[in-house]
Amino acid sequence: MAQIEIEEIIDHLSSEMRRALAAVFEEHAPGVTIDDRQVFRDFKRQVRRKCSTWEQVPDRFVKV
Repeated sequence: MAQIEIEEIIDHLSSEMRRALAAVFEEHAPGVTIDDRQVFRDFKRQVRRKCSTWEQVPDRFVKV
């Protein structure tokens, strides 16, 4: 199994992740205004709490 540094991947995709989180809020709570940067920071904090720094993933999910 490969290992990935989960927080670094999230940081690398931060703009896409922020837009995706904003879209989820718009879908589930239309009209509610959110601070997408704060939501993203909170999301990253929860990832740090719930995941290990290095997470194992099946090799088929990693292409080098």
